[in-house]
Amino acid sequence: MLKLRAKSRPRPPAGAGGYHHGNTHLIDLRSVTKSYQTAAGEFPALRQIDLLVDRGEFVAVVGKSGSGKSTLINMVTGIDRPTAGQVLIGDTAVHTLSEGQMAVWRGKHVGVIFQFFQLLPTLTVLENVMLPMDFCNTYPSRARVQRAMALLEEVAMVEHADKLPSATSGGQQQRVAIARALANDPDIIVADEPTGNLDSKTADAVFQLFQRLVDEGKTILMVTHDEELARRAGRTVTIADGLIVSDTARGGRNGELGQ
Repeated sequence: MLKLRAKSRPRPPAGAGGYHHGNTHLIDLRSVTKSYQTAAGEFPALRQIDLLVDRGEFVAVVGKSGSGKSTLINMVTGIDRPTAGQVLIGDTAVHTLSEGQMAVWRGKHVGVIFQFFQLLPTLTVLENVMLPMDFCNTYPSRARVQRAMALLEEVAMVEHADKLPSATSGGQQQRVAIARALANDPDIIVADEPTGNLDSKTADAVFQLFQRLVDEGKTILMVTHDEELARRAGRTVTIADGLIVSDTARGGRNGELGQ
């Protein structure tokens, strides 16, 4: 278990209208379409996507390059905006937020893990983990170091706290990126090819850490090309040509499936 937690957030009541906008799922994408203008004309990256994800689900998002899977998770994180449709995350209508509001909301409620880690090279491992807390001012200043060290201990990186990222391995940097994503105790963790640059042993260790976080109540959306890894998640959503073509739950996970 994580050794330092934010104050717990109550679950919404069961039944209709669990959240402010009438949604009863933590993630609720409604008829989401995303189109881009290209030299060849309009390109539809997502087409009328409906997706429901409950709190505590571990969802792998799979598909070929260009299928729309990264665009899908960018809708959830607010990194990109839908051309049409609604993105409801908990009590927030994400598609209605301004850029400034989006940045603050994302910092507090979503932890993002990138394939290439995206650690700031001039900051120490400890300072990288503290960064989201500094940005969102979510903890008292005196508590941020303590929390960051607790998270680094959770991912077995506490002894590297004072190193620069360049002095650690790729697997170690991914562990730091996971600790950073957890800094503000977000409900949702979104990981874009988190094991793509890791050897199989390290990738397995990262996956086991994800599973432990799900067991603790986190919701994880993981984009991956690794079919074996996807099969180990509680649910697999397959995207092709901007459409969800398959949505398969396994292992007795609860949660209503999207279309």
